[in-house]
Amino acid sequence: MQTQQRGHKEYKRIGDGGNVVVVFPGQVQGTTDGATYEEAIAATGYGRFQYFLLFVCGWANASDAVEILCVSFLLPSATCDLNLTTKDKGWLSGVIFAGMMIGGYVWGALADVQGRRKVLMLSLLVNGLFGLGSSMANSFLLFLFFRFLSGVGVGGSIPVVFAYYCEFQPKSRRATMLSVLAASWMFGNIIAAGLAWLVIPRTYLHVSMGTLTYGSWRVFVALCTIPSLTASVLLTCMPESPKFLMEMGREREALQVLSQVHRMNFANGKTPRRYSIKQLDVTTKKDDDKPPHLRSRNAWRVRCAQIGATLRQIWSQTVELVKPPLTSRTIVLIIIFFSICFGYYGLWLWLPELFKRIDLYGGSPCLEAHKGANGSLPTPPPTNTSCLPSEDVYFEGFLTAISNLPGIIFATVLMHKLGAKILLSGSLFFSGVSVFFFWFVSNKTQSLIASCAFGGISVIAFNCLDVLGAELYPTHLRSTAMGIQTGVGRIAAILGNVVFGLLVDTHCAIPLLSVAVLLVIGGLAAIKLPNTRGMALD
Repeated sequence: MQTQQRGHKEYKRIGDGGNVVVVFPGQVQGTTDGATYEEAIAATGYGRFQYFLLFVCGWANASDAVEILCVSFLLPSATCDLNLTTKDKGWLSGVIFAGMMIGGYVWGALADVQGRRKVLMLSLLVNGLFGLGSSMANSFLLFLFFRFLSGVGVGGSIPVVFAYYCEFQPKSRRATMLSVLAASWMFGNIIAAGLAWLVIPRTYLHVSMGTLTYGSWRVFVALCTIPSLTASVLLTCMPESPKFLMEMGREREALQVLSQVHRMNFANGKTPRRYSIKQLDVTTKKDDDKPPHLRSRNAWRVRCAQIGATLRQIWSQTVELVKPPLTSRTIVLIIIFFSICFGYYGLWLWLPELFKRIDLYGGSPCLEAHKGANGSLPTPPPTNTSCLPSEDVYFEGFLTAISNLPGIIFATVLMHKLGAKILLSGSLFFSGVSVFFFWFVSNKTQSLIASCAFGGISVIAFNCLDVLGAELYPTHLRSTAMGIQTGVGRIAAILGNVVFGLLVDTHCAIPLLSVAVLLVIGGLAAIKLPNTRGMALD
């Protein structure tokens, strides 16, 4: 190796199999001596760190489920306080997804540029604070506004939490553990349903605050913000993703994180053995210091330049998602996200309302006998005129949430054996078939069984999407891709809720048929996806 001068800059001439490679300052010569990411993460072992990470990320994911699903449980009891019509309920169920659509792309793209942990913490904080604010809103429009802002936070944490979690998992365990993380959504569903069952029917839980009566459903909304706020605090104890740090060229920081993971996994009261890897296979380097031409500028100009560079990088990453070889998988995943989110959120968030109608009128919520001459619902019987539905409505919602458990277990056990692609396609197809049975129910028990069947089957599809979304894209695009796809899903969720709100009173068959057809289409589209079983993380 020879060192020579070119002008005022030093460069090196390195022999490379008879060839000469010139390496200038700021460049890093690739080497086979450094460990790859898969080798480095495997050498940390598997133990306490990953289990604590599962708890933190699982709690964060559960908090998103709580915040989304809490609206469906408060709709029956908030009707009088906020003077809600059926259309208002549709917009209220859908507005959080409008926020999630925006938040998913913005937070997801920022996570690919600024880091996973920091963005995840901020999005959870936004979710919790504005969710808490919505519990004190004294008008429908203000409540709608706060739920939208809360949705911006939820939209960021969903794609980022899976990108962050999967980058600490070895290849041999990644699919299974991502499925376990996805199962935490079910626990969030159970928490929301359980809190609704325990809190909302307790009419004595109310406080008069001037013109605002802080009733039991508002207490329920406030309690639903605890998971997101505590998850944000817990993340302060966690390190940044080593895969992200390697991608950014921050080798020293990545090694520090990997060594920390290793120490925690092997801490058994004795002196832990040293982390064996000293060098990583990092192909790019990023200087910690600002370039000389930026140092002399004013601070605000430096910051503007950095923001401009970040926006250009985000746009570049977005365009890369629709270029070969990622074009087909991006399009297919967008179709699937639209299908499952329109169906699941359109139907699932209306289940408590449908249960309430069964409780009031008897029979199926779609029976023509329920409707008056103009197609609208009749006045409830005089024996049940309270705005607060019976406790059975919330108990049925709780049972429906529990019904996800068999699907979660099924997906976790078979994810690594069959692969996410096969499970996704089958789950979507049979979810669509199960929706057809809603039309034929004739009593409360049959409605509950049909709801449980739909929940248990459809949850498998969400688990598979979480795995595929994390494994089908390289590190520098992972959060952006998941953010865009979940954003499309939020558009579908908004449409699903609005369609149900507009038609459930007059043409109940139309939204049910739309859900069934879209789910079947999504199941057929999933066949075009590659199977990621045993695939190394790019």
